[in-house]
Amino acid sequence: MRALLIVNPYATSTTPVRREVITHALASELDLDVVQTRYRGHAAHVAEGAAREGFGLVLTLGGDGTVNEVVNGILRARPPGARDGTQDGAPLFAALPGGNANVFVRALGLPVDPVDATGQILRALPAGRTRSIGLGLAGNRYFCFNAGLGFDAEVVRVVEGLRARGRGASAAMYVWTAVRQFLTVTDRREPALTLERDGQPAMDGLYLGIVSNAAPWTYLGQRPVNASPGAGFDTGLDLFAMRKFGALRVLNAVRQMLGDRGPAGRHVVSLHDQDALSFRAARPVAFQVDGEYVGEREHVMLRSIPNALRVLV
Repeated sequence: MRALLIVNPYATSTTPVRREVITHALASELDLDVVQTRYRGHAAHVAEGAAREGFGLVLTLGGDGTVNEVVNGILRARPPGARDGTQDGAPLFAALPGGNANVFVRALGLPVDPVDATGQILRALPAGRTRSIGLGLAGNRYFCFNAGLGFDAEVVRVVEGLRARGRGASAAMYVWTAVRQFLTVTDRREPALTLERDGQPAMDGLYLGIVSNAAPWTYLGQRPVNASPGAGFDTGLDLFAMRKFGALRVLNAVRQMLGDRGPAGRHVVSLHDQDALSFRAARPVAFQVDGEYVGEREHVMLRSIPNALRVLV
């Protein structure tokens, strides 16, 4: 099978030696091309070209940002519902963990060690062990596991700035940034978001909205954080939102997220298996998809796209 491996050489949890071992293992079983990304958006461009050129398999070795770019590149070339040609027109996709959190890889049940994950993918290929998964679509951008408006996206924005200045990503960095953002920057007095759904009254007065396509939402080291524990690739979108944003309520929600049942309470909004969610904001608010900051928004439409992508597991 003709395959393309897209490698982020700056991914946080791989080394040149491990990347070489993984590349050699894949090349022993596949007709393999390898591309190292050089700039933001490069992975999407390369993946789009591979999908148009008829590659049978596209793999990533990187973090969730690389996964998101590649998925968007593949689906730009072969949109869901408009596939034709070899293997229904779209290549298979396989993600190997190389980042800090690797939320997508873990949600699929793959090992978090990239060498072990490579072995599982190579065993899955001859066995035909594939799965069609649903994705989320925010405007014209697909997301694999979550998108967020408000506080979580603000934290992502700050962390990206720190990483651009040479700081390494870690769970401690995210926690420190979240605490500082909450105490000194985030507007905790005036909620900005209104949720709109077909056939339902508008729900205003929301401080943040985290939309999940899989669970957990993220990880603190090895510990899962569940904003919407019922979310999954085989259902629609799930929502966690908050009507109050005081310190005690936020701490209680975080405590609940670290458990198995997820946050609940009078000021918590939880929705499961939604086809579409539309948010309007009274002022521009930060927006992130799959842990990558994508700017400020005053309106976002998010939709569930079933069976959008075939993955090796």
